[in-house]
Amino acid sequence: MIYLQLFLSFLQVGLFSIGGGYAAIPLIQSAVVDTRGWMSLNEFTHLITIAEMTPGPIFINGATFVGNRMAGIPGAIVATFGSILPSLIIVSLLAYLYIRYKKLDLLHGTLSTIRPVVISLIMSAGLSILLLLLFSNQPKILANTNWLGLVIFAIAFFILRRFKWNPILVMFLCGLSYLGIDLLLSAVL
Repeated sequence: MIYLQLFLSFLQVGLFSIGGGYAAIPLIQSAVVDTRGWMSLNEFTHLITIAEMTPGPIFINGATFVGNRMAGIPGAIVATFGSILPSLIIVSLLAYLYIRYKKLDLLHGTLSTIRPVVISLIMSAGLSILLLLLFSNQPKILANTNWLGLVIFAIAFFILRRFKWNPILVMFLCGLSYLGIDLLLSAVL
């Protein structure tokens, strides 16, 4: 039964995640955290972090991790297959249609109207994770704010936007910074 649930959950996410892996994050969250209750929002944030750091698309990595957590290696295979099956079918169909009708203005207009939706999905996922970092599921008052996380976020954002550093290097440096500062604070306090 769990295999069918994994397959159908990630088939549904794969079918409706227009815009790539980051746009799929809110859909995965809805399926895994809200609907199925397979993990908490905090665990989901950890999963997204690990899926982002490992090679490969974040959506497929996330499906593989959830499947593995719920039903071991067979679950990982089922969830991964469910997540990529819609893309295999849809991309093959769209490639055929695009090659055949690429000169139509209607096609270009349709693609232009999808962009704002994709951007809003990506922003929604990022905002959810940022709020979880800052407030850790506690009431949103300034006393419960993770100021260290906010400062590291701001510095990382600035470095990525201004200096165009490699995101992997920035993630690594942020992790080391957070760990070092946390160890220093726990030794002092």
